[in-house]
Amino acid sequence: MNTEWQIARRLYYSSSAHRTARPAVRVALAGITIGVAVMLITVCVVIGFKQTVTEKVAGFGAHIQITSFDNNNTYEYQPVYAPDSLLTRLGKMPHVQSVNTFATKPGMLKTQDNFQGIVLKGLPVNNGERTAESGERIVAAWQFFCANLVEGVLPVEPNDILLSQENARLLGLSVGESVLCYFVGDALKVRKFNVTGIYNSSFADYDKLFVLCPQSTVTQLNGWEPTQVSGIELRLNDLAHLDEVYDQVYFAVANRLDKDGSAYYPQSVIQMHPAVFYWLDLLDMNVWVIIILMLAVSGFNIVSGLIILILDAIPMIGILKALGANNRFIRRIFMHEATILIGKGMLWGNMLGLLLATVQYYLHLIPLDPATYYVPYVPVTFPWIGLIALNLLILSVCLLTLLAPTSIATRVSPARVMHFD
Repeated sequence: MNTEWQIARRLYYSSSAHRTARPAVRVALAGITIGVAVMLITVCVVIGFKQTVTEKVAGFGAHIQITSFDNNNTYEYQPVYAPDSLLTRLGKMPHVQSVNTFATKPGMLKTQDNFQGIVLKGLPVNNGERTAESGERIVAAWQFFCANLVEGVLPVEPNDILLSQENARLLGLSVGESVLCYFVGDALKVRKFNVTGIYNSSFADYDKLFVLCPQSTVTQLNGWEPTQVSGIELRLNDLAHLDEVYDQVYFAVANRLDKDGSAYYPQSVIQMHPAVFYWLDLLDMNVWVIIILMLAVSGFNIVSGLIILILDAIPMIGILKALGANNRFIRRIFMHEATILIGKGMLWGNMLGLLLATVQYYLHLIPLDPATYYVPYVPVTFPWIGLIALNLLILSVCLLTLLAPTSIATRVSPARVMHFD
């Protein structure tokens, strides 16, 4: 252990040293602790919020969707053929977790007292696959709805539907009851459905829109062949590879026509919902603003605390210089002392930030309005690589801010100090 480090430790931990500077040191330590905790919580909350909202959006429409190029902006999709060869090819692409087809048809649910416009979305099911608790494997397309299932079971039979909690409230329906659904096309069609389950994703706009059922039901209502679908959905195992997989899908299907001559049109979840992702991107700017402000506050606290420590130790500096210590030796002493202060502040800040984030992660103490934020509480995640990078950034900025105040110690004249004494 070098001499500068030993002197710095004695100065910081000695009960007799820096007595007059102790209040300033405590303030600087508190400033660093609070700043680090705020930055850490901000990163955990914003990344958690973005991941949660993205998962909800993808839950209703997957990460990549392939439909007919002739579609308009409604949910009355033109059908395309989805042969097994195409589905197999898409499923073998890197980072693709699952591939499934879907079919949709707009309609209107009507009870004696109310009615609600909806989109009936059919997804592939396997007989007997109702809930995850049964121990049976859930089709990947249903996993999002299974995770948000509030009551009942997933639909399996042709006349079964999964209704959102909001629509169930508006229509006064519960599990086990039936409801009529009207479909307008070349001819008015009416079908009676049984409510087998109720889900709640807290994504109000989509909860009010989508009613889920087996895909064969929608295929029959549309009068399509078994291989005709509204589109194909791809789910990825990591959203970070979205652009890469989208490019592969685009080149695989963009110039391909089905047997009826319809062109395939791939879209990523970002292209399908640009407003939502533009809003999420704005959160990144908020994160950087908070980080810059907290870094400025922490840096100011460190600089002010170190200046007070140096002024309080001027007699010691004069003696060390009289004994032959050079400016580099003196500067290292206070750099080491400030590093101890920064390290303790960062340690306490990380402990405080992680504690508060963990409490929110498990107890959900801070609520949100789902109608505005799409989630019922503040979501939290722990991006460990990002948190480590954040700590390295804080440490680097804080150490850089020490260069200016430590230069004060190098200007102390031994003769003037001894004359003053």
